[in-house]
Amino acid sequence: MIRNICLFEDSNTLRLLPLVYFRPVYNLKCGMTSLKDKITRIFPRAVVSLHCRSYLAEYMRVRYPGVRVNELVSADYLFINGRLLIDTAVGKAIARSAHDDCLFVCGEELVAAKISAKNLHRVKSQLGGLLSLGEVGDIPRVEVDANLIAYPWHLVENNGHELVVDFEILAAARKSKRRKTPTGVHMLRSANILIEDATVVKPGCVLDAESGPIRIARGSTVLPNATLIGPVHVGEGSVIRAGAVISRTSIGPLCKVGGEVEDTIFQGYANKQHGGFLGHSYVGAWVNLGADTNNSDLKNNYGPVRVTIGTEQIDTGLQFVGLIMGDHSKSAINSMFNTGTVVGVSSNIFGNGFPPKYVPSFSWGAAGETFTTFNPDKAIDVARRVMLRRNIHLTAQEEQLFRTIFDLTSAERRRQGMPQ
Repeated sequence: MIRNICLFEDSNTLRLLPLVYFRPVYNLKCGMTSLKDKITRIFPRAVVSLHCRSYLAEYMRVRYPGVRVNELVSADYLFINGRLLIDTAVGKAIARSAHDDCLFVCGEELVAAKISAKNLHRVKSQLGGLLSLGEVGDIPRVEVDANLIAYPWHLVENNGHELVVDFEILAAARKSKRRKTPTGVHMLRSANILIEDATVVKPGCVLDAESGPIRIARGSTVLPNATLIGPVHVGEGSVIRAGAVISRTSIGPLCKVGGEVEDTIFQGYANKQHGGFLGHSYVGAWVNLGADTNNSDLKNNYGPVRVTIGTEQIDTGLQFVGLIMGDHSKSAINSMFNTGTVVGVSSNIFGNGFPPKYVPSFSWGAAGETFTTFNPDKAIDVARRVMLRRNIHLTAQEEQLFRTIFDLTSAERRRQGMPQ
């Protein structure tokens, strides 16, 4: 039996920027839960430890009190790559291995590693940075068929399937708590719909679960004439605005979403309240998209979309890739984003036309003009005001994250020739 697991970040975690500046990779969402929650669901009896980049460690200790962060006891461990989108088959293959020490690999990628207490010293020396467990010594390798998230759009690509998987697990556990059909609401394939307690679904809404399940979580509200086309997850405390059309999307918690949205993930605490299209996108926490913000998710020539992450330009091989926006960023009314645009954290986009397809973190400016640097003190002040609107106080550890991330991203702003 697996008694201790440690979720770790490897060097390829940085390909998930800007979404992982404010969080470890395993706290990203896909479906109704985070990558971390999916792993701990497979190993429910194990004691969980967390490894992350050193600048995130203090924040993580505050967020998860009582959990060891970048610290290991003397024991046998199963290390699991935080980029793993785990399923039951992979979980069983790892758990059933007879080796005391072994590496589970998928091609050249490290998926997990069993490390006995006697070899643990080889790992402890790496806890301050990104782990490279492939260098722990000459131990057996076991090939497994695993899905490791490599880039942000892979989360979006897998989201629909994960919504179905998560719903089946959740519904099986809570079947007796299904609510009756709300008055005036049209439900298609009601057995595939879970409306939790303390929710409000107004008359005129259409919940179409014929193509996938719909979960409306506790404390959320769906206003009149909204249409949800499954699979869809509306997270706790979220609000779907009147007349919205939402399909194949994961929302929440505490989001406000309107307009037309498809194939998108909202990390949480984000606003897209008004009209405008958002598709095949990943929206970080505390983002606000102004009225009539639109993004393209398909090129006019229907060709594969290329995306820039830092200094790397990647051919996604995908026909549909939308907007990737980091935490605490904002767009003004009538903003437009081209196919495969990446916006860093704490940026403010406004003006006419399309901004660049890669906007560095802490950028401030109008599309078509030279961007300037958004001072971190001002960014912190804005974040504090925004978070108070959700009755959440910015902690000292989170404030320090802003300052650290500002320093970490200074080189990319210099590459763009931005005034400092």
